[in-house]
Amino acid sequence: MGLGDKFDAAKDQVSGQAKETAGKATDDKRTEAEGKAQGLQGKVKETVENVKDTAADAKEAAKGVTDNFKK
Repeated sequence: MGLGDKFDAAKDQVSGQAKETAGKATDDKRTEAEGKAQGLQGKVKETVENVKDTAADAKEAAKGVTDNFKK
């Protein structure tokens, strides 16, 4: 996962949590819902990036195996 992508996902999660908390504190259901949505968006971004990392790791592992066949 790229550093920028990690930061973006974490930013969405933290901002979402803050917005959700502010919405609860002020009894503003819209802000609370927006915060929940933003936090969820951050979690989804993080999951997507983790899947990309796992796929890249699997590709590297497979490359190692196929390199052994070439010898």
